Amino acid sequence: MKPLEGVTILEFSTMITAALASMMLAEQGARVIKVEPSDSGDPMRYIGARKGDISSLFAGCNRGKESIKIDLKSEAGQTVIRDMIPQVDVVIHNFRPGTMDTLNLGCNALQSINPQLIYMAISGFGTEGPLRRAPAYDPIIQAHSGMAATQGSDESPAFIRSLLCDKITAYTASQAVTSALFARERNGKGQLIDLSMLDAGLFFMFPDGFQNHALLDEDAIPGGLLIDILYDLTLTKDGGITVAAANQEMQGRMLNAIGLLHLLQDERFNTMKKLMENLLAFRELVAEKCLQYTSDELLHLLREVEVPCAKCLSRDEVLAQEQLSANDSIAEVDHPHLGKMRIVKAPPRFGGERLAPSRPAPAHGEHTEDVLASFALSDERITALKKEGVLG
Repeated sequence: MKPLEGVTILEFSTMITAALASMMLAEQGARVIKVEPSDSGDPMRYIGARKGDISSLFAGCNRGKESIKIDLKSEAGQTVIRDMIPQVDVVIHNFRPGTMDTLNLGCNALQSINPQLIYMAISGFGTEGPLRRAPAYDPIIQAHSGMAATQGSDESPAFIRSLLCDKITAYTASQAVTSALFARERNGKGQLIDLSMLDAGLFFMFPDGFQNHALLDEDAIPGGLLIDILYDLTLTKDGGITVAAANQEMQGRMLNAIGLLHLLQDERFNTMKKLMENLLAFRELVAEKCLQYTSDELLHLLREVEVPCAKCLSRDEVLAQEQLSANDSIAEVDHPHLGKMRIVKAPPRFGGERLAPSRPAPAHGEHTEDVLASFALSDERITALKKEGVLG
């Protein structure tokens, strides 16, 4: 039995944040019903590699779900949702603040029907303030959360080429939902959870990216950032590797392995504090020495003394590495619409076992009639709603 079996979630979303959050909950056993507009559905369906109305991006963020088409702008469509709410545990959406209220599907309206409902509202910037209604996509939040400045610098910001803030928000949302479910087991009450992408991104970045902005007393001493020590490409004769000798003891083992142990006697580098103060000079000396080795030679030397190091793998090499096979991380599945596809299994092991992959991502509106029938809507009502254009 998966840990969230018996939990029912209604998802109203476009793009990544809410979709990925509810997918992770679906992988852990929750029943997730994705409510999509009748016209074209979630626009993520059509971005990138795809077959029909399912892209690989959509498939990766929406497996394990059922899809229903409902016109939420119609009073009849809103009534259908409200009729489902007594049997729903969680509503999750990522619309701008106020949008669900205009559809008569806000938290107060739905909790008046089901006081035990957990209502997760994801926004870009929050429910108050000058940016509350501003549109937000991942690079916008990277810019606002300091992620771009940390990836590059304050003067020359750089973007992480991944939907990182979207995904960080999704992970934060799924953890908050499970916390709220746990609280409800104790007190029997639902609750509203507001979550902004900006807050999730800043919370994620702050411990290491804002080290020199955390201590406010005048006697606090600024220091080098951990990220400035760890994230660097060490060039070799035939390419480059990454080395993460993060403390003085590791630095000693690294220097000994490549014949530079004498540097630790150098007045510029003989304490970690001094090394950080003279980091550029230290790196220049180490870099010059590393150029005498091939990548494989340097990796062998450093692994022999247990200094963390790695070749930067291509995507093909990532998927082919033996460790993923040992971890049972990857599966190939047959999707009814996309054919054979590769998926990454849910990372947590419960009781030492991987969770079995859940159902494949749905076609647009694939489960409308079956889902509504499971919520006790009669065949006659479903047929009438289809004729009225309320259901896709």
